[in-house]
Amino acid sequence: MNASPKAGPGIALRPDLAAIAAMIPPSTRVLDIGCGDGALLEYLVRVKGVDGRGLELIQQNVNQCVARGLSVVQGDADHDLATYPDGAFDYVILSQTLQATHNPRIVLEQLLRIGRKVVVSFPNFGNWRIRRQFLLKGRMPITEELPYSWYDTPNIHFCTVRDFMNLVGDVDAHVEKAVALRGDGRVMNGAMRLRLWNAFADQAIFLLSKR
Repeated sequence: MNASPKAGPGIALRPDLAAIAAMIPPSTRVLDIGCGDGALLEYLVRVKGVDGRGLELIQQNVNQCVARGLSVVQGDADHDLATYPDGAFDYVILSQTLQATHNPRIVLEQLLRIGRKVVVSFPNFGNWRIRRQFLLKGRMPITEELPYSWYDTPNIHFCTVRDFMNLVGDVDAHVEKAVALRGDGRVMNGAMRLRLWNAFADQAIFLLSKR
């Protein structure tokens, strides 16, 4: 996969968002939580014809989404998911947001309640470059996927691929598909090998369903 793949007519997505979009079938009901400026949601609505909705914490991002013609409201994944009814969406997306929530397990349980299938992506804190920074510098690492200093980061629950797999088991979810990305956006080839992904993936994307 190229660093900036064309995801559809006139719309370019980041590699991780393009990988998520590939997991979403056309004409489905989709909720994108933490949808940012709406790039992924716009692609899904315009190119895949989904019935798309968004939930975003930052008002400026909400305004950008609305300017794109998207149906997005301001909200918080930690508090507002409880207002959605069971099975309200075919797919629920949580992209690069789980580690910034206060209660990741509760958030994941809510996602599995309101969505028939759930897509979650997150930066892998077990990557070897992060481990090397700890070893050589003895400080909280700063990478392209985790660009903040320890005192101003929105990420409060760092996790590795192995940590996330343990959480999947704890909430009794099933992994239907998983993709690991390197720092340059390339997909790691082959089936999931937990130890390999945990050490070398920069990001991971999981498609989950409730058992």
